Amino acid sequence: MRGLTAAALGLALAISSAARAAPRIVSLDQCADQYVLALAPRGEIAGLSKRALNGDSAERALAVGLPELRPTLESVLGAQASIVVYYWSADARLPDELRRRGIAAVQIDEANDFPGIRANIRKIAAAVDQRAAGEALVARMDADLARASGAWGGARALYLTTYGFTAGKGTLVGAMMNAAGLSTAATSDGYSPAPLEALVLNPPQALVLGFFRDLAGGRQHWSIAGNGYLRGLVAKRAIASLPGSVLGCPAWTAAEGALALAQARQGR
Repeated sequence: MRGLTAAALGLALAISSAARAAPRIVSLDQCADQYVLALAPRGEIAGLSKRALNGDSAERALAVGLPELRPTLESVLGAQASIVVYYWSADARLPDELRRRGIAAVQIDEANDFPGIRANIRKIAAAVDQRAAGEALVARMDADLARASGAWGGARALYLTTYGFTAGKGTLVGAMMNAAGLSTAATSDGYSPAPLEALVLNPPQALVLGFFRDLAGGRQHWSIAGNGYLRGLVAKRAIASLPGSVLGCPAWTAAEGALALAQARQGR
């Protein structure tokens, strides 16, 4: 009987020790939410950002029922976090303060291409000890890219946001368009204003819209959104309207955006 009691006690202690050792993972912003939700076991997620359930959160269905925290030292300590994932922090001192207290603070790096996204997935997967899940996510992204590859055959396209900006070389949007076989019509690198004059004088073969709402009756962010010529151009040449859930984070969702662009080609 004593032997049985000792064995049971040993097992209980082992279980208790394992429970204490289990990571407690917190994400500080919406982009980090996507990585944590996609890669970490649900039982290890101790907190998400206040935007985890927003409409532009790609993994919001997985966030239902999980705690939402403010991105503060007090909230992270209160959640007893052992790992914190972030893309950016409103308080630049917070990540270092967490590290000083023995909490692993892991940043998602800026990525303007798909190799950068692969590196991010593997980095966060390693941090939460879920490398196999990371490789599965990389494989899913690469499968989307393979399906999208070359669909538009080099057609010239302009990315256009509601604020009147476009994207050229060296941007993730540009990489997304290139992955679907579109060449970017923007003449400058990075993000820059897209003047109406250029659209009139040299209209692209296609428009890729970002963060757009209905120009006819929805909210109009851009001062020339009511311009009749632009409305006509959008009606004729817009091939896709990409949502914030695809555009807001350097993640595998960019490959989903590339696939959406490729599938738009099939409908024409």
